[in-house]
Amino acid sequence: MRRLMLFRHAKTETDAPSGKDFDRRLDDRGRTDAALMGEWLNKHPPLPDMVCVSTAMRTRQTWDLASAAMRSNKPTVEHVEELYGAGLEELVAVIRDAAVQDPRRLMLIGHNPGLHEMALGLIKDGSAGGDAAGRKALGDNLPTGSIAIIDFAVDSWNDISFRSGVLVQFVSPKLLKDNGQ
Repeated sequence: MRRLMLFRHAKTETDAPSGKDFDRRLDDRGRTDAALMGEWLNKHPPLPDMVCVSTAMRTRQTWDLASAAMRSNKPTVEHVEELYGAGLEELVAVIRDAAVQDPRRLMLIGHNPGLHEMALGLIKDGSAGGDAAGRKALGDNLPTGSIAIIDFAVDSWNDISFRSGVLVQFVSPKLLKDNGQ
């Protein structure tokens, strides 16, 4: 069994002082939401064994704040340039590269539209795809700060394929706040 956690960076400022998208930072809500998601993860193990983080400022800040809230977890962390602006091919390549270290639970912290497309592409169709309410919410969007958790009945990351995963849970800062968490 392998578990993939797709974590979109939290809410950001509109423009970076440098004028470069890569340098955009989290805004106040983003900092709060990243910490909230880390707290949620801490309360809902299992936590990731390995985390691949885009090198963009907002993803690094998201991980720093989320990981600070996951006090009991010290995963292997890699900053991966290819996650910035990654499409499906690049995301699959990052997962395959992580296979070398063989984590059972892998988290990618990156960007849309790639993460959203990846989540939709990996989940099985119909009821076999897992969390129905989560699939419906995820079908609309992968909002900032949200996490899609997908399980695969495989022994190696090299064996995952599209439409082979089960959505265990979809959670976002808005859903947590709406439920009083």
